[in-house]
Amino acid sequence: MRVFIINHSQVSESAEMPAQLPASGFVWVSCARQEFAQRQAEVQHQLQSLCGLSLVDLHISDLLNAQLPSHYDFTSQYDLLVFRRLATSASKSGASAVLERIDTSPVGFALFDRLLLSVHPDDCGVRDAFATKLLAMASSESRANGVRLPASPADLMLRVVNTIVDGYLDLRRELSAQLEHWQSQLLNPYSRFSNWGALLQARQGLHQLDEVCEDQRAAVQDWIETLKSWPDPQGNAEQRDRDLLHVRSRDVLEHIERVVHHVRRLEQSVETAVQMHYNAQSNRTNDIMRTLTVLTAIFMPLNLIAAIFGMNFEVIPLVHNAKGFWWAMVAMGLIAGALGVLFWRKRYLGNKDV
Repeated sequence: MRVFIINHSQVSESAEMPAQLPASGFVWVSCARQEFAQRQAEVQHQLQSLCGLSLVDLHISDLLNAQLPSHYDFTSQYDLLVFRRLATSASKSGASAVLERIDTSPVGFALFDRLLLSVHPDDCGVRDAFATKLLAMASSESRANGVRLPASPADLMLRVVNTIVDGYLDLRRELSAQLEHWQSQLLNPYSRFSNWGALLQARQGLHQLDEVCEDQRAAVQDWIETLKSWPDPQGNAEQRDRDLLHVRSRDVLEHIERVVHHVRRLEQSVETAVQMHYNAQSNRTNDIMRTLTVLTAIFMPLNLIAAIFGMNFEVIPLVHNAKGFWWAMVAMGLIAGALGVLFWRKRYLGNKDV
């Protein structure tokens, strides 16, 4: 468990939850899912002591469920956001296809007025990366550069969610490279594509990513609608913080929509490559059949001449002539050459694009 006490000027970290809320600022409590399951009663007691209420049983189940899709829920006292991350699992680094290494474990957020409880997967690097970034924000150099610490638990939650969504950008590059490799194999006329199982898994993986992103977008949209229903802020400072929440929420939604657009574009690229592969194979088969048909048409008159001179009649012109064989060969050669030139001019032979 990592606990951070955040105000407008500094960030301090602790290994245990504080006995009371600070005079100013708020508290961020982050823990792994397994740790949260083991210390559930303790966390509930601390929430009751700090905020005057605890999580309901259904929301506890949501935070512990590792298969739950992204969704948003709320009570009169706190909000709950479950957001599935998009990341590459380090435990599957040896997999051949990047889609087999995608991990979409959920991250849960319980948002109180002055406390944020986040439950992460046991191997989640997002929490540690953002915690390092948060501690760096509190340095004097960062404050001099205009870097602002999160103003509220909701602001912090949106920043973490935005980090989760932006983590897909690195994954997008690997996905594009993998699918471009398969497309080049599908469209190569000199190779026989046989990795259909991996391609089918890729299409299924992209479809699952599309569903994950759709759930993410629906959850953020529900959060935005709830944010609009909050009581009007009192004073310019609260109004500025509320406007910042709206801006960050729309920014997260825009990033998710960008991810959805990219996933669907990859799906369409795979479908197009498969269709182009079948069309290319069909055209290649048609070219082969056309060439064989033309060769059959060229040799058909020659077979006819050979069949005529192979008849068992006593008298056949040129059979007993010393030069009959050569006359027949010249005639057959002229006929074959004439048919070849005719079919070439009609583009039955050779490259049709020339």
